[in-house]
Amino acid sequence: MKILVTGGAGFIASHIVDRYLQLGHQVAVIDNLSTGRRENLNPAASFYEVDITDVDRVAEVFEAERPQIVNHHAAQMDVRRSVDEPIFDAHTNVIGSLNVIGSALQVGVEKIIYASTGGAIYGELDYSPADEEHPIRPLSPYGISKHAVEHYLYLYQHLEGLNFTVLRYANVYGPRQNPHGEAGVVAIFGKQMLAGQQATIFGDGTDTRDYVFVGDVVKANQLALEAGSGQIFNISTGVATTVQEIFETVAEASGYRGEPGYAPPRPGDVRHNALDSTKAQQLLGWTPEMRLAQGIALTVDYLRESELQAG
Repeated sequence: MKILVTGGAGFIASHIVDRYLQLGHQVAVIDNLSTGRRENLNPAASFYEVDITDVDRVAEVFEAERPQIVNHHAAQMDVRRSVDEPIFDAHTNVIGSLNVIGSALQVGVEKIIYASTGGAIYGELDYSPADEEHPIRPLSPYGISKHAVEHYLYLYQHLEGLNFTVLRYANVYGPRQNPHGEAGVVAIFGKQMLAGQQATIFGDGTDTRDYVFVGDVVKANQLALEAGSGQIFNISTGVATTVQEIFETVAEASGYRGEPGYAPPRPGDVRHNALDSTKAQQLLGWTPEMRLAQGIALTVDYLRESELQAG
């Protein structure tokens, strides 16, 4: 098939591009390289350096490529920035997504696979792990904007017959995660520890997250090519892990012997998050396979190798 991946130079979507190409599909990538990296781009994919908020350029790419499937990952994903700049967040995540959806409808795209957020969409949980029926109460503009696009997809399914699958990710980690960003505590801790720097925990270390390995997320995006029509799925492990436990596991993988620093909690962060992926297991045929300690070791190995290459 011909597949267009937005955000395909980014951490998660670049792995998805690699998998789609391995499966024999033709792949084109849209990315403005604001957070995506050229070195993540697969040379076998066509690349367009385009911002999804540029309606004319997005339409030109769709007209040139005429994809059958759109995998939509391009987004403003910084929770803190969304709190500080909610208009920028909405412009990128809502208006940009509407540009993608509109162009997809114009060229007759068969399906959109949309990367949503399970980590930010539910807010503080009434029960854990949360399934897809849990109330939606996001505590950041980022969570709101990502959820809004789910409604637009449902609307255009109703109005235009647009097929879609929504994947609500838990906290994704793994190789290629940016250790300089505000998100991605595994990569941030890993880079700091490998450099012999003290890693900082925001809060008291008891906050919990559901950590899912990027390779498992790629598998969900592969399965969504054929399955999950009109459905929303949590892509998660269902296991709540504290930030303190992440610190200790990354320290073991990196050989770090220091203690963490502590700082006040950050606005927009939820205290606890774990997601139930039973629906994805039943309807997508997806299950998470990577054990956390093994996945963290692979991530630290990647960071170590990147530092050696850079040095």
